Amino acid sequence: MAVVRFTRLQRWVGSALGSALGSALVAALLLLTGIAAAEAADSGRLLPYLAKLQPSDLVPGADRFGQPTAKSPSANAPTVPVYKGDALVGHAYLTSDFVNTTGYSGRPIDVVVGLAADGTVTGARLMDHHEPIVLIGIPPARINGFINGYVGKNVLTLATQSASSPPVDIVSGATVTVMVIGDSIIRSGKKVMQALGAGQGGAESEPAVTRTIDLSKTGAEDWATLIGDGSVRRLTLSVGEVNAAFEKTGKAEAIARAEAGSPDDTFIDLYAALVSIPTIGRSLLGDAEYETLTKRLKPGQQAILVAGQGRYSFKGSGYVRGGIFDRIELVQHEGSVRFRDKMHKRMGAIAAAGAPDFPEIGLFVLPQNAEFNPADSWRLQLLVQRAVAALDKVFVTFDLGYQPPDKYLKTETPAAPAATQAKAQSASHSAAIQAAGAAEAEEAAETPLWQRIWQNRKVDVAVLSVAILLLTGIFFFQDQLTKRPKPYERVRTAYLVFTLVWLGWYATAQLSVVNVLTFANALRTDFRWDYFMMDPLVFILWFSVAASLLFWGRGAFCGWLCPFGSLQELLSKAAKRIGIRQITVPFGLHQRLWPIKYIIFLMLFGLSLQSLGTAEKAAEIEPFKTAIILHFVRDWWFVAFAVALLAAGLFIERFFCRYLCPLGAALAIPGRLRMFDWLRRYKDCGSPCQRCGNECPVQAIHPDGSINPNECIQCLHCQMLYHHDHKCPVMIQKRQKREKWQAAEARLAAEKEAATHATAAARSTVPTADPATGRLTLRPHQS
Repeated sequence: MAVVRFTRLQRWVGSALGSALGSALVAALLLLTGIAAAEAADSGRLLPYLAKLQPSDLVPGADRFGQPTAKSPSANAPTVPVYKGDALVGHAYLTSDFVNTTGYSGRPIDVVVGLAADGTVTGARLMDHHEPIVLIGIPPARINGFINGYVGKNVLTLATQSASSPPVDIVSGATVTVMVIGDSIIRSGKKVMQALGAGQGGAESEPAVTRTIDLSKTGAEDWATLIGDGSVRRLTLSVGEVNAAFEKTGKAEAIARAEAGSPDDTFIDLYAALVSIPTIGRSLLGDAEYETLTKRLKPGQQAILVAGQGRYSFKGSGYVRGGIFDRIELVQHEGSVRFRDKMHKRMGAIAAAGAPDFPEIGLFVLPQNAEFNPADSWRLQLLVQRAVAALDKVFVTFDLGYQPPDKYLKTETPAAPAATQAKAQSASHSAAIQAAGAAEAEEAAETPLWQRIWQNRKVDVAVLSVAILLLTGIFFFQDQLTKRPKPYERVRTAYLVFTLVWLGWYATAQLSVVNVLTFANALRTDFRWDYFMMDPLVFILWFSVAASLLFWGRGAFCGWLCPFGSLQELLSKAAKRIGIRQITVPFGLHQRLWPIKYIIFLMLFGLSLQSLGTAEKAAEIEPFKTAIILHFVRDWWFVAFAVALLAAGLFIERFFCRYLCPLGAALAIPGRLRMFDWLRRYKDCGSPCQRCGNECPVQAIHPDGSINPNECIQCLHCQMLYHHDHKCPVMIQKRQKREKWQAAEARLAAEKEAATHATAAARSTVPTADPATGRLTLRPHQS
């Protein structure tokens, strides 16, 4: 009777919570629609930001800001001139005034940028953002360091490059945020330059003398000649030189991790050459490979060959994980090219006679739209990195300079263009229209940032997709798996390890209640799918979770795809194996504790209605960021909190999942809409048998045998017991009946066989009478 009353009370509480949440959602949408409209009506954020900055923060040496410029046909936002005395030295602008800067939070990331007349970034400051990973977790200095990496780079040059990642080293753990920042600096800078009229005409320049590659010069040279005339350039670094370079950084952590070995040992011996020059290309690649290259190259496209030996690889392993060679970069004047795997071809050997046998040789084709002059000097920048912490590295760079030999160049003097008065008047008359049309066409043709990120993570997307398909197969064929206890345990443990190590610690694809709050915020403000597609793995996970809610409830994610949940379960398995005594929470107390996570979620949701930033900070009750994304490399109080929760899980399995996880609560609410009930039960479950309830890792099975779908994590342990003929009483009875029937059949078969043998023996003898006594005896039949 007490159980029945408590069940009714639970249902009443669930209905009340559902009604309250529905009312809260409706009220929130009505209230915040007005707030969003008010925020949208607000404009002119640039001037308040500039009031917090000094002119020299954006343009070195500047001492005052001018008046905002009038809006032009090619821009819909103002720029502010920056002066040094009376001299104009640059312009300041807000990135979000010109381009979409919405980050993973669904809110704009405001960066004020200083731009010189030629398009060079002279300064940049992060003014406002709502990115959860940066609010708590990533030090602001690291984000500011990333932004400062753009200082000195030309936005017009960067805009012509097709790299899928910023030309500045990204910040681990905040990839989406920094990629949005970098992309917005480049695209907004380009629009500002168009608005200011850069490249929009001007006085006709005098014909200039140009130098180009002389394609008529062919032949082949040996290695010594190529080195001697500068066709192949070399950079040799010793261990001592590299250690000295790190000492100059002043970073104690990097200095303490000095490269081992003798200072005279070779660290790297690096060579580079421009193989689109016919003689150099034929010499290094051989005739067949060079012909293949020329067929691949588009008009004006160039290629370089890079070879190296020594303890340091110029390729590294970044291109394997993310498709980008993060240790080398081609730099010419203000432009640079980062190489991707699709630009690369692995070479086995150098064809030139006398060439060393290099362990690493790579042929790199430059993008077709790269602003690269093959007749001009350039340098290959080598990035040497040294890890100082789990998420921290210190970098130093070394340059390998290259100048094409004069013997492969020719000088040309182009004819002066015939400029007429009518042409000049026509250009002047339609300049604004042409500028606006060009900007609109370029924006339409531009590949969205989220698509570039997806292209950059094709391998990760494929791995996660296969993992989700595998999990779908596990659920659809769960009976076949759970009938075999040992294979089931191995499959589940292996999947949990994959989720923790690859999905969590490597790919940092940990869903969070912050995602839910951000999504709700976007629904009432400016919802756009591309906001949520910035992180492909997180998007795929959310898509799969949304689908699984209709089939299996929240358990598909909580039980299989949550890295922190996997960490808890794996630790619990280890604790049981070493003999740590488990605490069984009385079911009555358990029922009073699990609603805590729903209360936490409702509080966070209510906070998000007032301030999303405050709610994101309060969401630190989730230890996901500390334990999974930042690998416990964080302030000690965050680490202590995460470790305390994991320690509790050693005694009460999945302690955090049971009682505190707001994400689990958020998923349980729509999970009630699931259309199928895949977990099979016997009528004897709960009365009298309690085995499944006692062994359920999250106590989702009530004493009456029913399964609470809001708490179930779909681990399938109860289904393994359902089919186990040595643990489940129903299956034990079936097994015993089957064994009795088999034993009876075996006994009947034995009796039948004995009778058959007796009959056969009787037929094989004949009675014989003794002549003396007349007694009958059985004697074997003699044929």
